Amino acid sequence: MPKYGKKAQQKVKKAVHEMHKGTLKSGRSGKKVTSMKQAVAIGLSEARKEGAKVPNKNN
Repeated sequence: MPKYGKKAQQKVKKAVHEMHKGTLKSGRSGKKVTSMKQAVAIGLSEARKEGAKVPNKNN
C-alpha cells in the first residue's frame, strides 16, 4: 500500500514545479523557495491541510 495518496503526490508535484519557475514562496516571510526539500515539505503540508493521505510529521 502506498505511503502517500494521489492528492499528496499532486500537491508535491505542483509545489516543485512552482519552485522551478521561481514562484513558490515560503510561509510568513514570503521569501522565494530555492531548496527541493523545502518545496516537497510545502507540498506535503498543503496536502495535510486538505486531508490527503499523508503520514504525520516526525516531531
